[in-house]
Amino acid sequence: MTLEALLALVSEVLSGARIPYMLTGSLAAAYHGAPRATQDIDLVVDAGVDSLLAAGKALRDAGLYVSDDAIREAASAPGMFNAIDPTSGWKVDFIVKRKRPFSIDEFDRRRDIEFMGLALSIAQAEDVILAKLEWAKLSDSERQLHDIAEILGIQGSAVDRARIERWVNDLNLREQWQKAQDLDRAAEESV
Repeated sequence: MTLEALLALVSEVLSGARIPYMLTGSLAAAYHGAPRATQDIDLVVDAGVDSLLAAGKALRDAGLYVSDDAIREAASAPGMFNAIDPTSGWKVDFIVKRKRPFSIDEFDRRRDIEFMGLALSIAQAEDVILAKLEWAKLSDSERQLHDIAEILGIQGSAVDRARIERWVNDLNLREQWQKAQDLDRAAEESV
């Protein structure tokens, strides 16, 4: 299954189950910044366990591997579960929306776009940056910081840095934000 086919399938299943979602992670960063290779799709979903189990069944019926136990655990934590296409190895990470202020605000700001020929909901550039800052902090990942610098470089003044600054303080991401801005400045200076 191609990335586009998998994304279309997942979007159709979520829409059919009336589960609000937003694209985030590497694909959202590629939309707002520069494309890069990835083997997964990251989606934030806002639904209860019954709706998620129904979506999981529909994905299994389409040939994907999905664990009901993982869905139940992710819905109760909240956390994350995934669906895997065994033929291609593509993985979809379903991140159950957290109840904290940033996650609620981020989800409320999602917008509808056309991407890869599909109508999808996506996180705004600032929120992708903030989510990647969190992943950088959790994993000490330079790749996340480079994705952020790419978004900043391509989006330029369209990025609402005041919004980012506000949440950086609330989420305790100052060190990661500084590193990402340093990478962006270094990229600008090398041009």
